[in-house]
Amino acid sequence: MEQFLAFSTENITFIYLLILMIILGFQVISNVPAVLHTPLMSGANAIHGVVVIGAIIVMGQAKSDDYAVLTLGFLSVILGTLNVVGGFVVTDRMLEMFKKRKKN
Repeated sequence: MEQFLAFSTENITFIYLLILMIILGFQVISNVPAVLHTPLMSGANAIHGVVVIGAIIVMGQAKSDDYAVLTLGFLSVILGTLNVVGGFVVTDRMLEMFKKRKKN
């Protein structure tokens, strides 16, 4: 318990900042109209390629016997890739809805 109290007193500014970011993020997302929510989220998912690049860099800098870092980096690459691909799939499906259909 002492370690938790010491950590929280040393990082109280970051804890307040995290709480503020959670509240602000919730307010921003909740005020987005439903029509715009899917395009914004699919675009944000596609941008998450930065996570994949960051995970690859971290894995490249890790020691070969540090299995925790390598495992977390591998999971980050896999989940980030799924997020990026999912963003592009959703965006492609949305764009298909706006194409004109051929008349038979």
